[in-house]
Formats: sequence, C-alpha cells, structure tokens
Amino acid sequence: MSATASASDSPKPCPWNWRPAEACRLEQPLLWLRLEGADTRRFLHGQTSQAVELAPPGSWLSTCCIGPTARMKGLAELLLDQDGAWLVITAGDGAAVRQALDRVLFPADAVSLGPLRQGLLVRPLGPAASTAASSTDTAPSSAGAGAVRRWQPGPEPESFWLGEALLLLQESRSLPPALAQCRTLGAEEAERWRIQQGQPRAPQEINEETNPFELGLAARVSLNKGCYVGQETLARLATYDGVKQQLRRWFLAASDASSLTSDQLASGAELLEANGERAGRISSALRLEDGSWIGLALVRRGCLDAPWLQLAAAPVPLWLSIPAESVPPPQGAGGKAAA
Repeated sequence: MSATASASDSPKPCPWNWRPAEACRLEQPLLWLRLEGADTRRFLHGQTSQAVELAPPGSWLSTCCIGPTARMKGLAELLLDQDGAWLVITAGDGAAVRQALDRVLFPADAVSLGPLRQGLLVRPLGPAASTAASSTDTAPSSAGAGAVRRWQPGPEPESFWLGEALLLLQESRSLPPALAQCRTLGAEEAERWRIQQGQPRAPQEINEETNPFELGLAARVSLNKGCYVGQETLARLATYDGVKQQLRRWFLAASDASSLTSDQLASGAELLEANGERAGRISSALRLEDGSWIGLALVRRGCLDAPWLQLAAAPVPLWLSIPAESVPPPQGAGGKAAA
C-alpha cells in the first residue's frame, strides 16, 4: 500500500483489540515514597496536578508530577490515609520527582518525606483473570478529574487493591493464588499492551517537552483547585486551546513495512502529511510477530484528524487512532478541542 491510500483503505483486522489468550498478569515495577504529617494533603495538593487537599482518607487519586511550566516529570497514584499518603510513581524519573518535592519542603511544613523504595503493580489480563477485588474501578488512568475512588487493603501489609490491580510495596512480593497462577506477560507483550492503551513512558513520551494535555492525561488534572505548581501554564492551555500536539497510536501493515529498517521507525522518526509538510514524530515503536508495526506518536494539532501520516524516510502510511485511555484536553475559547 502506498502513501496515496485513502481512509477507506484502512487495514483490517484492527490491531488494537489484542488481549492474551490465557489468564496472565502484567507486572509493572515502580518507585514509591511515604509522606506523613498534618500538612501532607495540602503539600501534595500544591505539588501535583490533582485535587488532593479535601480528599478523604482512603482515597485513591491518579495524578501527574509536573514542573513550574507543566512539563512532565512522572505519573503517580496517590493513596491517602489518616496520617499521610503513599506517592506511587508508576512512570518517569522517581529520583527527580522526590528531589523536586524535597526542594520545596520547608521546615514549617508538617510533612516528613520518606526515601524512594521499589514496588510492583500486578494487573490481571486475559480471560478468567479477575482477582475479585472489591473496588469497582479497574483502570487507574480512566477516572475523571475529581472522581473519588478508594483503595482497599491488600492480602499482606503494605499491599493495596487498586481496582483489580494489586499494589505491592513490601520487599516480599507474595501473590494471592488467583494472580500467582497466571502467566507473567513477556516484555514484548507488556509493551504491546502499553502502546494499545496509550500509556506514556519516560523518556519517549514523558519528558521536558510534553505536558499532561498532550499525552491524553486530562483526567489527572484539576483546573479548579486553586494555586499549584504548573497551574498557570495548564490554565492557559485550557483557556486558549493552546495544546499544539497530542498523542496518537499508529499502525503500519506488514506489507508496507517489509523494506524498512528498525532505525527508520525508531523514536524520533519524523512524520509528514500527504503534501510533505511536517506532521509529528514517532515516540514509541514495536514490531509484531506478523511483521507489522504499532507505536505511539506525537502528532501536530493540525493533523489530528488525518487518518494516516507517512514516514519522512519512506512513503508508507502509518494509520492513526486515538489511544484507548486518552482523555482529550479541555476545550478552550480559541477553538474546538480535538476528540
């Protein structure tokens, strides 16, 4: 298929409905730290993108760790209790996140900041993989801003149910039988699932050049909570519809990929419109067993409605779609937000 393809030529079957054929578990290493003290929620309210201060103990909030100009440092889950919170960094530079918090922590703040520690998030996938957790929310990044979700105590100390996923913070990682009997996803399978869901990672998507709205993370941002780090930039982006690029999935059919090298599809590869104008760049890429490719790309705003873009290195079509968990940025006064 050449890059003169029309939207009606979109390849079938769809590559975005993959799930493992048998019960599996996705294991995601992570970093976490503990914050304690009377000012913990107020402090995290001002240093992350989510509304934290008034959230009750037992709340589970998905948030972004950002800098003063709203550039991404990491993704995190916040688990609140009576004495403080666990900040669970699921993507990004955990050391940089902790350092940024430490820099703005003053002696007058009634907050103690613990060390970074390693943890694991285990999620069941495939048929008959449910762990029968008591929470009803099974997708940490899918709940809207301000949505109240609750974590549930796990089977061991320092373990928590986040929907069907089990968060393990202790060094001994003993799984309940329903998860232990599931096969662990391999690295390529885990990467396929990440790309299919549109989950950004560092440094390809989470870096000093991207903000939450560009990565489909609007559900992790509160625009109504008052002053916090990065607020002015995010408010300006929302008010004036200033998001200049957004994350998209892409698919390249095996028949079009046969003459390409991995370097031509690597992170940073340039994408063009049909007329040759610059349209964006690849951020993630994965070759599938049948010779086709899937990945993520940061696509310029003016090209978001295009069904396909082409590689600058070769005239082949990369078919675009919106990631499964992407939430569009707020609609600004300056025009229509992309769907």
